[in-house]
Amino acid sequence: MSRSYDSLEADVEDLWERVQADGLGPADLDSADADTIDAFLAAIEAGEVRAAEKRDGEWEAVEWVKRGVLLNFSLRETEPREYGGVTYHDVLPLRDTADLGERGTRNTPDGTTIRRGAYVGSDAILMSPAFVNIGAHVGDGTLVDSCDTVGSCAQIGDGVKLGANTLIGGVLEPVEDAPVVVEDGVSLGAGCRVTSGFVVGENSVVGENTLLTPRIPVYDLVEEEVIYGHLPPERRAFTRFVESSIGDHDLFDGGAYKPAVVATDLEASTLEASQREEALRE
Repeated sequence: MSRSYDSLEADVEDLWERVQADGLGPADLDSADADTIDAFLAAIEAGEVRAAEKRDGEWEAVEWVKRGVLLNFSLRETEPREYGGVTYHDVLPLRDTADLGERGTRNTPDGTTIRRGAYVGSDAILMSPAFVNIGAHVGDGTLVDSCDTVGSCAQIGDGVKLGANTLIGGVLEPVEDAPVVVEDGVSLGAGCRVTSGFVVGENSVVGENTLLTPRIPVYDLVEEEVIYGHLPPERRAFTRFVESSIGDHDLFDGGAYKPAVVATDLEASTLEASQREEALRE
């Protein structure tokens, strides 16, 4: 029987405190504690808890959820497991995907890997090879294309398109750090990378091979400001290179440049080019 949100939170926090205070390991786990970390994974897979929430317009980490994820590493032994006739070794099994078909979600074989403790919504598509890690949330109607990685605790909204070979980074430590967030309706072109807790605002369209990370400035031409760590909603974004102060060094001849992101208003032609094909989801 599933536990209430408050009850599960209290059990995870109690177990976390005991692990920190007493150095508990897998050999010290009793049946009640084992039930707690199993119930926690089931709650994430059911979408009942998430590693980050939007509060007063800002995304914040849900620290007890990230602690629950970490407990599933520290309190489990690495074991030999079987998948597709191959033996692999991990602390976690792969996620049971029997529920996905009932909700209209498709995951293709031979390379689509969903780890235990990941949520995948309805009418989603996961193309092989793709990897969705523990704590991640993939929303309804979202496309995870070939060679994509959705990192630990990453939050992907509804109706998102992750182009082929896209990397969504994971954030587990420190637990107070918010993970990468890709909000509803975003389209990321092939080869994009989103890392280190960056937030991509809803309905934005990001060009191919764009790197979004808090260390790279976003030149928002709509509000005429330079921002870090997030892309505002409803922007068209792409990579450009700007002059770097390192170019003043004697070792450089002709200057040096660093990557930046330019964000502009969305145009009708951009929206048409990134439009979802509903036939894929029928």
